[in-house]
Amino acid sequence: MDDSAADLSWETLDTDIDYACPGFDVRRDEVRFPNGETDGFHYVDEPPAVVVLPLTPDGDVVVIDEWRQAVGRVNRGIPAGTMEPADEGEANANGEASDDAIELAAARELAEETGYEADSFERLTTVEPTNGMANAVHHHVLATGCEPTAERDLDHNESIAVETVPYDDLLAAVVDDELRDGRAVTAVLWYELLHR
Repeated sequence: MDDSAADLSWETLDTDIDYACPGFDVRRDEVRFPNGETDGFHYVDEPPAVVVLPLTPDGDVVVIDEWRQAVGRVNRGIPAGTMEPADEGEANANGEASDDAIELAAARELAEETGYEADSFERLTTVEPTNGMANAVHHHVLATGCEPTAERDLDHNESIAVETVPYDDLLAAVVDDELRDGRAVTAVLWYELLHR
């Protein structure tokens, strides 16, 4: 970190969880700002997640339609979910999840939510989608050769329908502002940048 970035750093004096629920916590850090003042800062504390862009051998995308209570509607997206302790394996040199751990989580989420299995996986990117209010990390993964050969295993609070759509139709939905799911948009755009 260069000197100018160090001058912007906050010092964490204390941390505690104010509210815990399944899937995430709300954490409060007591921080000291560069000017010496202190205050509390709340943020969503959640484990890393995988986001899977699944392509069939014909190049179609396996998409999901899922009820999203926070926005009060059915949302078109792609499989995604929290990495679990069993996925972790060894971290890489930066202390981040290894490619093997990410692939394990991606395979599980793909199978559980869609009933599809992939021939291969490739990491597209890793992003912090809302780092002003959450410590979320999303590992976006391309899954190719996807076939419906697995058993679905939905969580009790998941209402999901599965469909395949032509990739170009999904890309058009991104461009036309019809696809609102930020995780799916990120995956499609990275795939477009890297593979098309």
